[in-house]
Amino acid sequence: MLRYIGRRVLILIPTVWAISLITFIIIQLPPGDYLTTVQAKLAAAGDQPLDAAELERLSERYGLGDPWYVQYWKWISNIVLHLDFGESFSYNRPVSDLLMERLPLTITLSILTLIFIWAISFPIGVYSALRQYSITDYAFTFFGYLGLAVPNFLIALVLMWIGLTYFGQSVGGLLSPEYRDAPWSLAKVGDLLAHLWIPIVIWGTAGTAGNIRVLRANLLDELRKPYVSAGRARGMKRNRLTIKYPVRAALNPFFSTIGWILPGLIAADAITSQVLNLNTTGPLLLNALMSQDMYLAGSILLISAVLVVIGTLISDLALAWLDPRVRLRY
Repeated sequence: MLRYIGRRVLILIPTVWAISLITFIIIQLPPGDYLTTVQAKLAAAGDQPLDAAELERLSERYGLGDPWYVQYWKWISNIVLHLDFGESFSYNRPVSDLLMERLPLTITLSILTLIFIWAISFPIGVYSALRQYSITDYAFTFFGYLGLAVPNFLIALVLMWIGLTYFGQSVGGLLSPEYRDAPWSLAKVGDLLAHLWIPIVIWGTAGTAGNIRVLRANLLDELRKPYVSAGRARGMKRNRLTIKYPVRAALNPFFSTIGWILPGLIAADAITSQVLNLNTTGPLLLNALMSQDMYLAGSILLISAVLVVIGTLISDLALAWLDPRVRLRY
């Protein structure tokens, strides 16, 4: 097992490097650069554009006049040697400071959302499979398709409207206006918990609906296999037989999807976070891409790539532990 993990960690290094290189090239593909975006915004606002001397000074300061491979080498070498992610052009601050402000909340919401997805989809998926074609199965199927079809940002808008119209509660952000600048207290913690469930439910809607459908289909397939009939014929109780064997085999998708669900939540639904006014990495990434802030956008995407590789390793190890049919070659 240690040899397998060591080999996967060694593979991680060139994989992340290749992803970072491709990401940096893609960010550089749109015409112009950060200064071009600034000039366009100033022109749209009717302000005086920057003169040539100021453009030259800013270009030299940010190294935008260098070839893309020189910019990439400066960026990736500083990360590897000094954990320095560079400076954000649009925020005029170190990227590491911006990430430290946004990542804790993003990671917390992502982990809680993942727990929510598993806690809701597991019992519903098992129940739907055991009660196939019942009224409740049809109801869960309907809501599952609805959760997959409706965009998260639309659900956020509907919840904001319901909260303001019927409950008089501010849904945007994680704190009510009167607590945003107030010192921490039990009342502020309670207000935070009252708002925390909203982004968790919105982010977890599509993942929950998808997991329900996958678990239901896998469990139905397992329940039709001969070993289940053989176990029932030998007198095993249905509930014990179902939980011990078919459900365990049907749980594989729960663990195999860690590699892409968690990084997707870390990147965060940018539009939904923008609607809910959440200080996560989603809006930060969206603004960085729109303004061609390459160091900030590249750093967020690089972190997501690392999480994909680590999440995939965790998924493989969890599957090997859960399912005896999975064997890892050391």
